[in-house]
Amino acid sequence: MTMLYAGVLAFLVSLVVGRFLIPALRAMKAGQSIKEIGPNWHKSKQGTPTMGGIMFMVACVIAVAAFGWKDVAAGDWSALFVLVFALLYGVIGFIDDYAKIKKKENTGLTAGWKFLLQLAVAIAFLALLRLEGHLSPNLYVPFLNVSVSLPWIVYLIFAAFVIVGCVNAVNLTDGLDGLAGSVTLPVAVFFAVLSAWWDRGPVGVFAGALAGGLLGFLVYNFYPAKVFMGDTGSLFLGGAVCGMAFALDAPLVLVPVGIIYIVETLSDILQVGYFKLTHGKRIFRMAPLHHHLELGGWSEVRIVLTFTGITVAFCLLAFVGVMYRYSI
Repeated sequence: MTMLYAGVLAFLVSLVVGRFLIPALRAMKAGQSIKEIGPNWHKSKQGTPTMGGIMFMVACVIAVAAFGWKDVAAGDWSALFVLVFALLYGVIGFIDDYAKIKKKENTGLTAGWKFLLQLAVAIAFLALLRLEGHLSPNLYVPFLNVSVSLPWIVYLIFAAFVIVGCVNAVNLTDGLDGLAGSVTLPVAVFFAVLSAWWDRGPVGVFAGALAGGLLGFLVYNFYPAKVFMGDTGSLFLGGAVCGMAFALDAPLVLVPVGIIYIVETLSDILQVGYFKLTHGKRIFRMAPLHHHLELGGWSEVRIVLTFTGITVAFCLLAFVGVMYRYSI
């Protein structure tokens, strides 16, 4: 029940913060710059306040503080580790968003700086989880219910690059009103349920808070969006999703629950690679996939609901694949 209470509190906090944050962002002229290469009709979104991810970030902090302090007092810091990890990615995103606003264009931190900062945070988080006993080099394989033992150094290198890749995949998915938030909502619910099933309550508190915070944010972000989450929010979400998976020592579960993130990223990689190999030919009308569907006549709402439905289905499938991990 604690995770449910955390979710309700986070939902209310996110709603209230939004009422004050959006006007403040407008007053600061913290508007989103739209890429010239995007669909033409997206230009009407120019100037929509960004950095709205602050809403669910604040909501998560307050909800975890309110309902997770007993776990911390009892010596289980896992929820706090995941929260701080996600917040650090949020800070990287905030720096990037702020740079874009200052320059009034859609370019912030360089790709090199982003990668180095994200990699450093990932390595620190993994080292901390290992020291606290929340992480093992035994890679659990969903559905097969087996674990593959890896040397620690191999596991850590693998894990660090999985985190950086996943965080940026979530960021890439944030291209339509309500898309990243709607797709991540069932992922948060999945981790909340899985935490309860595996009796890992503290991580469940964070997952519940994230779900509630996102639901409150979507009141303002669903089409037509009054605010965007920005890199502040999307990098926080990526960190949160990865943080929960690794805190539960089940990183491979990211494959089914993050299916939309993966498909979006692969569509972009395939488009760029094919374009270079064929000197200008394209597989998709535009990448990532959500823009391809837009140009094919799909509305933003239809894309968001379809992608969210697919995520719900894969989260249910993933739960079936991991539910018996500790029952044998």
